[in-house]
Amino acid sequence: MTISADHTAHPTGVDQAPGAAGTQPQPDAQGSAASEAVRKFGITVEDYMLPARHPIQMVGPDGTLNPHTEQGTQPGHEYAIPGDDELMAAYEQLVVGRRVNDQNSALVRQGRMAVYPSSHGQEACQVAAALCLADGDWIFPTYRDSVAVMARGVDPVQTMTLFRGDWHGGYDPAEHKVGIQCTPLTTQLLHAVGVAHAAKLRGEDTVVLAMCGDGATSEGDFHEALNFAAVFHLPVVFFVQNNQYAISVPLAHQSVAPSLAHKAVGYGMAGERVDGNDAVALLAVLGRAVKLAREGSGPLLVEAHTYRMQAHTNADDATRYRQDSEVAEWVAKDPLSRMTTYLTERGLLDDGGAARIAEKAEAVAAQLREGLGEDVPVDPQDLFRYVFSTPTPQLKEQSALLADELARDAASAATSEETAR
Repeated sequence: MTISADHTAHPTGVDQAPGAAGTQPQPDAQGSAASEAVRKFGITVEDYMLPARHPIQMVGPDGTLNPHTEQGTQPGHEYAIPGDDELMAAYEQLVVGRRVNDQNSALVRQGRMAVYPSSHGQEACQVAAALCLADGDWIFPTYRDSVAVMARGVDPVQTMTLFRGDWHGGYDPAEHKVGIQCTPLTTQLLHAVGVAHAAKLRGEDTVVLAMCGDGATSEGDFHEALNFAAVFHLPVVFFVQNNQYAISVPLAHQSVAPSLAHKAVGYGMAGERVDGNDAVALLAVLGRAVKLAREGSGPLLVEAHTYRMQAHTNADDATRYRQDSEVAEWVAKDPLSRMTTYLTERGLLDDGGAARIAEKAEAVAAQLREGLGEDVPVDPQDLFRYVFSTPTPQLKEQSALLADELARDAASAATSEETAR
């Protein structure tokens, strides 16, 4: 049996030797875009679907550009350096994202946020995910992807509303084409596939980027989402941020696959690995993945190798399952300092430009302090108002009971105030 370039299997005779005509990858009758991609790259379908032998890394931890031969590329897995404007936009979002992560951690300690899953050290993944998309595309983030949400243009205070403990997500997903951040693990992948399927049926030029962590790849929803996307040839880029831990469970206890990107081939889609702390490589790899998906090559999976520098959330004690020495190794790979050095050496960033961007980041931090410090009006009737479009008799009864109780409390308070006078 051979696999053709349209990702379908074809039986072959046992007397055919490797390389015989009947065993070569054959495009489908209609000449699918995936087949065209394989022919354009001049590689076999297996080499197209399997990730490069080494993760793509353009800029090393010291901030210098790797020689082309050391970037991890190979035929069919080659990438150009993004444009200067794109690099500077990414740097600005990196600086803002880092400042927001640190500010939110402080707000949690002050009691102005209920919980915050910091992405300190993963900001390059967040920024590249947002910047590689067109305005009409969708992104479906996890609970740790607040920086990506803001980079898509969502107001910072609205982005953090969920973590303040409010009952709603804080922003309109349809307005921004950003799914509500999901706390249930992996459910957002199914939502992403559904949106992509609807867009394809409508003939829309839409790509959906679905974000998840390494722990999500152990969930059944991950299998269902990837399989559905592949079978229906949907324009979805699955972006796995492998930060080495699913809360306290290391990757080695979750999977023994060569990499998480290798899981793609099992569903009939292409996979790629990239240094998740290299913003330059991330922009290039995710940018091409989105382009291929938009051209009709079907879904793709990108795995980014990164690290969660801080605890899972403020309720987590990371010292119970990892050593300080391990964290220190990743401090040297910090995406922000790497990008700063790279842009400075290229002459794209000077002290004045860095100061202006830092000032913008401080303004966002001040906006968060002010916005999350305000008291939010609470309407108890919201408990019933948004459960069903047409309230059930039971909900109507409960709502009436609550309204009566609130009215009696208000009357009692007014009487007490009048008596005190």
